[in-house]
Amino acid sequence: MNEKPGFWISLFPLGFLILSLSIAGYLFGSGIAEGPAQILLFSAGAISAGISRLRGISWEKIESTVLDSLRNVLQPILILLLIGALIGIWIRSGIVPALIVWGLELLKPEIFLPSALILSSVVSLATGSSWSTAGTIGVALIGVGAGLGKPLGMVAGAVVSGAYFGDKLSPFSETTNLASSITGVSLLSHIRNMARTTLPTFGICLLAFGFLGWGGSHGETETATGPVISALKAEFQISWVLLLPPLLTFFLIYFRVSAIPSIFIGILSGGVCFILTQSNIYTNSSNFQDAASAAFKNLVSAASEGTKVKTGHVVVDGLLSRGGMSSMLSTVWLIISAMFYAGIMEGGGMTQVLAEKVLNWAKARGSLFAATVFTCMGTNLFCADQYLAIVVPGKMFKEAYSRRGLDPRNLSRCLEDSGTMTSALVPWNSCGSFMAAALGVPTLVYLPYAFLNLLSPLFSLITGWTGWGLAGKDPGSKKELS
Repeated sequence: MNEKPGFWISLFPLGFLILSLSIAGYLFGSGIAEGPAQILLFSAGAISAGISRLRGISWEKIESTVLDSLRNVLQPILILLLIGALIGIWIRSGIVPALIVWGLELLKPEIFLPSALILSSVVSLATGSSWSTAGTIGVALIGVGAGLGKPLGMVAGAVVSGAYFGDKLSPFSETTNLASSITGVSLLSHIRNMARTTLPTFGICLLAFGFLGWGGSHGETETATGPVISALKAEFQISWVLLLPPLLTFFLIYFRVSAIPSIFIGILSGGVCFILTQSNIYTNSSNFQDAASAAFKNLVSAASEGTKVKTGHVVVDGLLSRGGMSSMLSTVWLIISAMFYAGIMEGGGMTQVLAEKVLNWAKARGSLFAATVFTCMGTNLFCADQYLAIVVPGKMFKEAYSRRGLDPRNLSRCLEDSGTMTSALVPWNSCGSFMAAALGVPTLVYLPYAFLNLLSPLFSLITGWTGWGLAGKDPGSKKELS
């Protein structure tokens, strides 16, 4: 009885997950990713496993697909833990506080939100990594925004939008290379085609953040930021030396050094800066051994448990008391839970049945684009991994686009518009959970302001239905797939 499961049977675990997550979202709000989502993902996975066992599929096969799913996220989990350590070290060493101080002194409140969007875009475009962008410059921008009195949801939305601008268009981005290779499109051709819709979308985002950020007087800003700057300078020694670790980290990533060693070097260089600049923390000891012990204890504690800052300023203390590997453990739990569910659904053949149903519906050009967009979004939502959201729909729809006479660049762009961009909008997706953990802002709080991520799928739908921005020749919007 190992034939394909029926559509309604395959839909049942998914329906349970959608309903239960909707109820949990209402009851727990932005706290859904702190435990409720994990429990429900495991529950939906258990239901799927029970159905698969009743159909005669062995537990060994189900377990094998679960383990395969977990192998796919081992690297992101390692990066996640290292970013937690990096945030803790960079706060304790004064790097993040220094960036906040300079940002508060240089950036005006009325241009801060568009500036945050542009800065995040430049860094992510240079590095090709939305995660590194959010975990470094993004953390500092959150601090600057808090000091300027900006809503953190807006600030995080600007950072996420900028981070994913580069993740989408940078030739160094893993997702950009993945989407082009899956569809058989050259990398530069893929990037040029995406720019036709991404740049106008970015312009809309820039205007939106400019409108949201306008307001407030210079006097009010000085009154709000003055105490924050004073509190930071009283707690940390601010030096231009503290710029070296961020520059070194971005340099390594830009020159294609793997993320894990690049972040690890960023952690080590941050530790060196701690020893060179924050001597007031550990030189109060009477001898060298005690001083060395104090420095070592501070660094290890910051990397493992994060930094606890007590300046007496509520905003500063709340902002900088964070980081550490332990702060990422709930996110790791979330990713593992999502992979458990996704692996069982795939092992039981249910994911494939649902995908085929979607493909059978997509006949005309507009519905084919819509099917691609919603399949990518659904994969992000229920398989919780942006790489799967590119690979699975890419393989599913490649032949359909070819039969329809559509240039494969349309598919590669659609995969990025919906697969890459919406991954950060799902609290239990590896990307959404990382952004929330790194920035300290829940996914559902920044989601309404992640304009680039929200608008990109819409532009793909517009392209499909109207033909605007379509790559290559179009054989006609009403022709059906054979």
